[in-house]
Amino acid sequence: MAGPGRLIIISGPSGAGKSTVVRRLLERCPLPLELSVSVTTRPPRPGEVDGRDYHFVTAERFEQLRRAGEFLECKQVYGKHWYGTLRGQVERALASGKWIILEIDVQGAISVMEQMPEALSFFVHPESREELERRLRSRGTEDEESIQRRLAVADSELAFRNRYRFEIINRDVDEAADEICRILKQSTERTVSCSKN
Repeated sequence: MAGPGRLIIISGPSGAGKSTVVRRLLERCPLPLELSVSVTTRPPRPGEVDGRDYHFVTAERFEQLRRAGEFLECKQVYGKHWYGTLRGQVERALASGKWIILEIDVQGAISVMEQMPEALSFFVHPESREELERRLRSRGTEDEESIQRRLAVADSELAFRNRYRFEIINRDVDEAADEICRILKQSTERTVSCSKN
């Protein structure tokens, strides 16, 4: 029988590189990690695959799921598209012994932590706001108004970093992923040693 799974929350401001860190963590860490696939009403970006990157649904379908209480957390971003984490998907993964990663925004993370306080939570960010702005601009995907909006959101998100168990400064993607993996491994050792006593 599978051992109990663990819930891992990874958040951080837009441009912090959290998606890249999560991808590297999945590649490099030998634990049974699995990324929870969020549901969204936004259209796929080039290269994104339904069911792998997101579950892409209509606004009507999202609202049906929301009304039925299917989401562990959900929110509307910038007054446009909705994003959410399916409760059943997370519970099934945990029951089967998987370590499920939620890569979600700060608001969603706080909501999940309140419901599942045993979650291991990580706040990923670059060392400074200047570095965050540099990364956002170097992506070349957004106009000035969008960049300023993301920076304003980042400022408010940074205020919540002390609500997370661990803070990870993403100077180097491999180092950040390895640090998260090391902390996760230590948490299993603690769990095992506690259960032996």
